[in-house]
Amino acid sequence: MLVKDNGRKIRLRLFLLLVFIAVIFFMPGCHLLSEEMQENYPEFLEVHFIDVGQGDASLLRGPDFTILIDAGRHDRDDVVPYLIAAGVFEIDLLIGTHPHADHIGQFDKVLQAFPVKEVWMSGDVHTTRTFERVLDAILASEASYYEPERGEQFRIGSLDVLILNPSEQTGRLNDGSISLRAQFGEVSFLFTGDAEESKETEMLESGLLLESEVFQLGHHGSSTSNTKEFLEAVNPGVAIYSAEQDNPYGHPHTEIIERLKKMDITVFGTDQYGTIIVQTNGHSVKIVSEDRGEIYEYGKK
Repeated sequence: MLVKDNGRKIRLRLFLLLVFIAVIFFMPGCHLLSEEMQENYPEFLEVHFIDVGQGDASLLRGPDFTILIDAGRHDRDDVVPYLIAAGVFEIDLLIGTHPHADHIGQFDKVLQAFPVKEVWMSGDVHTTRTFERVLDAILASEASYYEPERGEQFRIGSLDVLILNPSEQTGRLNDGSISLRAQFGEVSFLFTGDAEESKETEMLESGLLLESEVFQLGHHGSSTSNTKEFLEAVNPGVAIYSAEQDNPYGHPHTEIIERLKKMDITVFGTDQYGTIIVQTNGHSVKIVSEDRGEIYEYGKK
C-alpha cells in the first residue's frame, strides 16, 4: 500500500521553487525567448524539442496549458532540471507515447517533481524496471489516467488535439505509439512517437487530417518510418528529429535526410542544434536553437 507524504511533497516543491529561481538567474541559455515573445507570452505557444540524447521529450507551453510528450532516457537526469529552468510549475497532461525506456525513462521523476493533472499512455505493457517505476509513480500521484484512441478529439486550453494512433493494442510497442496532431491557431504540429511504416499507412487510410506545419520525424528519423507517402500527406514546412550525435542506430538515417531534401522540407535535429524551440503566435513560426540562436522564421507577424 502506498502512503502519500504530503509534508514531503510540500518540502520538495519549495526546494524546486528555490532551484528554479537560481536557475533563471544563473543558468546560461535559459532566456531563449525573443523580447517580443516575452512581452506577449500569453498569446504564444512554445514547443521545446528537448535535447535528451538518444531519446525523446517535447514540452508544449501555451497561454493556458502545459503538456509534456515523453520524458527522456532512463539513464539520464536532465528532463526535470530543464522543465524547472523553463519555468514549469505544474503539468496539465503528461503523455508517454510508448513504454520504451528512451521515451518514458524519467516519467517517474517528472511525476514526483511536479503536480500532474492527467497521464496518457498507449496501453501497451513492458517488463522493464523502468516501466514498473512509471506505473508506481502514476499510482502514487494524484494524476488521472487515460488511454486515447484514434479519432478522439480533445480541447486542452487553447490547443486542439486529434489522436491518430493507436486504434488497438497489438503488443508491438513502437506501432502502439500515441500519435497526435496538435493545432494552435493556424499552426499545427504532428507527433508520431516511434510508429513505423505500417501504422503510417493506417493513419493515411483513416482519412484523418495529417497536414501539419511542423513534424517531429517518426522514430528519431529512422527509415522504418517517414515514408514518402506519409510525408506528402503531412506536407510539413519543417521536420525536427531527436537523436544523439554518433548514436549506434545511425539516426537519422541518410535516406530519410535525402528524402526530406528532395521534398524541399527543412530539417533540424537535436544532435546538431541542441534543444530546439518552435515559437508561434498561431500564424507565424520562429525556431530558435540552444546552440545557434534563431535559425528559421516564416509566416505572418
